[in-house]
Amino acid sequence: MNRIETFAPCTWARIHSGSKIVVLHRQPIGILFSGIVLAVMFVGSVSAVEPATFRAGASAVKITPPLGLPIIGNWDSPPATKIHDDLHVRCLALDDGETTLVFAICDNVGIPREVFDQARRLIQSETDLPPTHVMMSATHTHSAVSARGTRQVDGIEVLDSYQTLVANRISQAVAHAIGNLKPAKIGWGSVDEPSEVHNRRWFVSNPKLLGNPFGGVDRVRMNPPSGNSALIKPAGPIDPEVSFIIAKSLDGKPIALLANYSLHYVGGVPGGEVSADYFGAFADRIGGKIGADDSFVGIMTNGTSGDVNNVPFREKRRSQPSYERIEEVSELIANRVADSVRSIDYQDSVQLAAAAQDLVLAMRKPDAEMQRYFTSLQNENISPESIHRHARVYAQRAGQLADGPDQTAVMLQAFRIGDLAITAIPFEVFAETGLDLKKRNPFSDSFTIELANGSEGYLPTPAQHELGGYETWMGTNRVQLDASQRISEVLLALLQRLAPASDHSEVE
Repeated sequence: MNRIETFAPCTWARIHSGSKIVVLHRQPIGILFSGIVLAVMFVGSVSAVEPATFRAGASAVKITPPLGLPIIGNWDSPPATKIHDDLHVRCLALDDGETTLVFAICDNVGIPREVFDQARRLIQSETDLPPTHVMMSATHTHSAVSARGTRQVDGIEVLDSYQTLVANRISQAVAHAIGNLKPAKIGWGSVDEPSEVHNRRWFVSNPKLLGNPFGGVDRVRMNPPSGNSALIKPAGPIDPEVSFIIAKSLDGKPIALLANYSLHYVGGVPGGEVSADYFGAFADRIGGKIGADDSFVGIMTNGTSGDVNNVPFREKRRSQPSYERIEEVSELIANRVADSVRSIDYQDSVQLAAAAQDLVLAMRKPDAEMQRYFTSLQNENISPESIHRHARVYAQRAGQLADGPDQTAVMLQAFRIGDLAITAIPFEVFAETGLDLKKRNPFSDSFTIELANGSEGYLPTPAQHELGGYETWMGTNRVQLDASQRISEVLLALLQRLAPASDHSEVE
């Protein structure tokens, strides 16, 4: 049924017609009333005017791919031969009576901005939700088919069939979440769980572990051999915090829970099998632990985990059956979150706000020395044992950067939910950047979602670039070396605009 909502002090109104929301902008009350009459004549019968109230809604829509498409996340890309568990886009929508925010989280290794932009266009055709008020991200499961890449038709880049499916399903999920909005209360909190996060970049004493594809030697090694005597110390910190938001209906029934943990992925998935990894396993488990029914939507987002994974490198890695580690990690994190949920306070009215900015970054380019080195690899007399096993891969990547654009524009977002702040970055972000954002922003609580609104590669800090390692290699990282600092400064400025004590008149 169509309905009108007015917002205190009766100077805002919205008309709901299915998933379509028509916003009537702020006007004097008399003019507003006339606008409502005209709008009612257009959309048909309307129920009685309802007072503004905080609302929440959620949805989950499958984005499981067809079999046969390549699974990416490792150096090989086997075709998908089995669906172990379905992939989804999971959405949480929040509405304070004046502003609507939506978070759409996709089970995928990384989704380019072009796909998210297409989803935004579809969302705008169905709702009046501002583009800056929708955050879309990938979880970074390494056992899903790719939504990356481009193809051309008559010289024009177009989305492939799976990218089109993902964009369409994101739009559907957002529309469903908005259509499911109901009066609600909201709470948030966090709990530390350091046992499952380990920095994967290590100082090592064996130079044989430090060679790179560019003919040089790094100072740190990504994913060194577990339990190796050459291990010295990790090259960076971890973020052990599991942050979460939970929305409940006014009668206490959980609607959705969105969590955030800075853990890259878990793995242990056989080649060729499709799985949402621990992100999906957590989403499936958490509802049953907090008394939710089948309409509940659990969501796990990826925090700043570009240099963090689930391997305790001081120990010899033990062999485990497929999926066992995913089950262990998701069970532990779900239990920890469920225990923490029992002690949080809920609010039935919080202010929502959003801000966004595109930041232009320079793309890295190979210098003359690097180009000469890669050219030398074409000599047929070079022994394969004398070059790095990934040298030719990175020669191709460096060549693509050399021939590609000089700049790229990335979308950065910041959100306010009461005293909680959320930032969104389209890279695989190092833990220290996330920790720095938590420390320096003006909110009492905050977290960052990575791989949001794009998939631009790794984002080391300048200090980590000095150390080298896989995440810093040209082609794994593609943008200027101080990009993490520039991104942090933009996000901190956006959060300052959204902070409770600031003037919100210019916030988008």
